[in-house]
Parts: sequence; structure tokens; C-alpha cells
Amino acid sequence: MIKTSHVLILIPARYESSRFPGKPLVALKGKSMISRVYEGVEALSKFENLEVSVCVVTDDERIETHLIQEGHKVVRVDDDVPSGTERIKLAHDRYFSDKNLDYIINVQGDEPLVTDQDLFELISFHEESDFDICTIVLGQEDLPQMSDPNRVKVAFERNSGRCHYFSRAPIPYDRDGNVQKSWFLHVGVYCYRPYALKKFSEAPMTEIEKIEKLEQLRALSLGFSIGAVEGSHPYFGVDKPEDIEKVEGELE
Repeated sequence: MIKTSHVLILIPARYESSRFPGKPLVALKGKSMISRVYEGVEALSKFENLEVSVCVVTDDERIETHLIQEGHKVVRVDDDVPSGTERIKLAHDRYFSDKNLDYIINVQGDEPLVTDQDLFELISFHEESDFDICTIVLGQEDLPQMSDPNRVKVAFERNSGRCHYFSRAPIPYDRDGNVQKSWFLHVGVYCYRPYALKKFSEAPMTEIEKIEKLEQLRALSLGFSIGAVEGSHPYFGVDKPEDIEKVEGELE
């Protein structure tokens, strides 16, 4: 059984998106995507020995107004920052610094299929490990999707639970030319120990991070260890309008 842990879940949500403006407010089966993410992670409170706080972090009045109307907690961080992680770090410092937290979890606002069970497994795994940061991966056998740069791949070792590298390109590469039958997809969820979030967000972007446009590569460059658990069901992050149909299919 997990020991008593204090968990803060922060959900960064921006209205402006180069590929999909207004994405957090798009309706998925009659409910906004950001509300689905919020309510999905809020259900984590049902597990014993977890004290859970959930809050959306946004820079947009439309998202803020919508969430208040829905009865959800939301804070504004309007600063121009390079990623959602810097935004949640500012939110933590300004609104939650008085909390004695064991874990701070960043759940991307475009991951409406995240479940409370997977988050519980993530926290349990993190508690039992020495990893600085933990995340969620999914085993995949859809080889065409492996070439999609919007689907982030991870070189993941099941035996140790360690993530060695993340890329938009297909990894790992089989030098011997064998037909690759499976790969691991990275889900946009990060569980930080508080010191790791602080050090990560205060460090400058690295060159390799700028090339791949993947912030988790900064953590690896800083020497942080990243572990992962395997999710229990399919995930579809919403990157573009065409993804909505897939997500609604899973919601059915």
C-alpha cells in the first residue's frame, strides 16, 4: 500500500496553439477537453493515503472563465514561458508554495484519456524507486504511427523501468535491419519530486531540446533519471483537429 503522500496535479492549458487554436475548449462528446482532463485526474482522490489537489494553469481568460463556470480550480500565469513545465513551476511558486508536497504531477491539457488508475500506478512506482522524474509509456505495434513526429517515442527498458532517450524519430533503431514489431509511445504526464521540478525549470533550454522540441531531453541533459510505468489502456493526445474523432471513439 502506498504511504500517505501529498500530491499536486497541475494541468497547463493554453488557448493559442499553432496547430489547433482553442484546443482546450473543444467539445469531446459534449464536454470540453480541459474539463475531461480535470475530472479524470481529480478521481485520483478516491485512493487511500493520497491527499490530492488539482488545478488548471492557464494564460487565457476564456479558459479561466469556462473552468470557473464548471466549478473547477484554475490559476492564471500569463508569463511568456517556453513550455508547460515552466508555467506549472511559476504556478507552484505563486499559489502552492506553502504546501508540503511529495509529488507535483504535470498532466498535459490535451491528454483527455488519462486515468486515475494510471496516475495511482505512477505515484506508487515513483515512491518505490529512486528516479527523479517518472512518466507513462505505452507499448505500441502500429508501425505507421512510429514514423509520425507528433507521436513521441521513448527508448524504454521494461526490466528497470528506465527511459534512456525520447525522440520524434523512430527509436531504438535496429542496426541489423530486422523488422521492428513494437515500440513505446510517451504519454504527456510527468511526476516530479519537488527538487527536480525546481532544478529543471530554472535550467536553460539545451541544444538537443531545441532540435527535437522535447523538454524531457533537458532533464536527461541535466543528469536526471527518468522512469516510467506502462499505461493500462490506449491514449490519444490531441495534437490536431483530426485527432478528435479517435479520442471520441475511445470515449465510447
